[in-house]
Amino acid sequence: MKIIYNDGTVGECPKEEETHVLRHSAAHIMAQAIQRLYPGADFAYGPATEKGFYYDVDLGDRKITDEDLGMIEAEMKKICKENLKFKSFILPREEAVTLMHERGAKYKEEHIGDLPEDAVISFYQQGDYLDMCVGPHILYTKALKAFKLTQTSGAYWKNDAKNKMLTRINGVAFATKDELAEYEKQQEEARARDHRKIGKEMGLFMTDDLIGKGLPMFLPNGYTVWMELENYIKEKERKLGYQHVMTPCVGTVQLYETSGHWAHYKENMFPAMEVEGENFVLRPMNCPHHMMIYANKPHSYRELPIRIGEIAHDFRFEASGALKGIERGRHFCQNDAHLFVTPDQIKDEVGKVVDLIFDVYGDFGITDYRCVLSLRDPADTEKYHPDDEMWNKAEDALRQVLNELNVDYTEEIGEAAFYGPKLDVNVKPAVGAEYTLSTCQLDFCLPAKFDLKYVDNESKEQTPVVLHRAILGSLDRFMAYIIEETKGKFPVWLAPLQVKIIPISDKSMDYAEKVYDALEDAGVRVKLDDRKETMKYKIREAQQVDRCPYMLIIGAKEAEEGLVSVRKRDQVKNETMTLDKFIEKVTYEIDNKIR
Repeated sequence: MKIIYNDGTVGECPKEEETHVLRHSAAHIMAQAIQRLYPGADFAYGPATEKGFYYDVDLGDRKITDEDLGMIEAEMKKICKENLKFKSFILPREEAVTLMHERGAKYKEEHIGDLPEDAVISFYQQGDYLDMCVGPHILYTKALKAFKLTQTSGAYWKNDAKNKMLTRINGVAFATKDELAEYEKQQEEARARDHRKIGKEMGLFMTDDLIGKGLPMFLPNGYTVWMELENYIKEKERKLGYQHVMTPCVGTVQLYETSGHWAHYKENMFPAMEVEGENFVLRPMNCPHHMMIYANKPHSYRELPIRIGEIAHDFRFEASGALKGIERGRHFCQNDAHLFVTPDQIKDEVGKVVDLIFDVYGDFGITDYRCVLSLRDPADTEKYHPDDEMWNKAEDALRQVLNELNVDYTEEIGEAAFYGPKLDVNVKPAVGAEYTLSTCQLDFCLPAKFDLKYVDNESKEQTPVVLHRAILGSLDRFMAYIIEETKGKFPVWLAPLQVKIIPISDKSMDYAEKVYDALEDAGVRVKLDDRKETMKYKIREAQQVDRCPYMLIIGAKEAEEGLVSVRKRDQVKNETMTLDKFIEKVTYEIDNKIR
């Protein structure tokens, strides 16, 4: 594939860069289409990305709809057919500023001012569209053969919330139409699994802008799943010696100044609120509260390890464009815990955390994951607590423990928490990019900041080490993951509705009510569908909307003989058995959390 560089020379594109060049060129072609359709548009940034391309554009008060996306895409196809040639040229800084000013390109003009004095300022033009860009680009617009616009979102100019919110228009581009078709197939599967779609169908959760973006509310069905997850992990933790606590959702600014979160994490927190002369914030995490619980009384080495756990409500001010149902919200509940240990207990306690993570993953059938040792970037003195000795000690300790535990992991620089290194367990969902579910962080920093102590066996005061760990991560994100992995077809123990009783006619209603009472007495979540609808409609709804694991079809024969006709969620044939046998079967699956 031939490409043009910003100095006007033409060359052959290296194979590994072809997709990037195509996507970058697609961003320019999209901008040209937008300019034709909306002449007042002012363009900011338009790069290629790992997944596609986008352009941030100021459209004034205009809101882009799905119909608009179709119009822009159609105009892009016209531009490609016109086979316009990409041309490039370089200008001195003053001439570049003048050109952008004359064209009313205020974002490009401001961008020039941010560039180094010796920066090369180059431009590309195809037809009536001119853009400031370093390139390279394809030679002719016709070389772009496979692309699709995907969505719009909001993006602040320069990624700064103090600046204007722009419209980000996203798209994908590929070398061939076959690749685009494969992408669209994957997207169709992603839409079928989208936890937001399934959550709405099953009545699991909802959001409303009147409440606030990123603030989901769990409905009865969803909260049932949520409570099952909470009970599940708390039971696991109790057996391992965890003590559960409950702490407030707010804290003073001084608390977070002490912990260091105010200096390192302030931009991700909700603004402070003043009450009676004191400043409070919604908490983004729970570490400071748990530090204060430990500091509440003196401790002996004999008490350690102390394991404090909480299903804690946290709040982070995520950008609106990053919000995604309950996978990423501004309010979420962490399955959080802090383990206060002596240095010689680190290995055993990290080992127990790792065992718990893999035990949970086994229960849920999670097999596609990888472990990452997340380290600091020593060059980033703003993000990380400035103490080389502490960092070297913590990173070496965690690395040694993981090696001794034979945990297979990779190392990634710059992914640590500001106060210490961590083990991240990243899952690869059925669709989409991987993300972190579980984490275990080693911390020598916060215990010192809060002046935490214990008395050792020589009656000397020592500072404990803290392990921050989350097994399910946040219950919200874990639930989103399980919804998408199962397409809402939860195992029986987790399903909000475990059994649905469907009487064939009113003649079998009395027996159906007895079946309902027996199942409810056995602790099964059951519903009797006595609506005046056809049996086929009720079964289809139970299978496709409720995703109910079991349906009991009750007719005259079943009523007469004390039987139930059992249909599983993904089957079309029924199995007849006694009511007692079915209750024994379903309660066994619930009690043993059979997948």
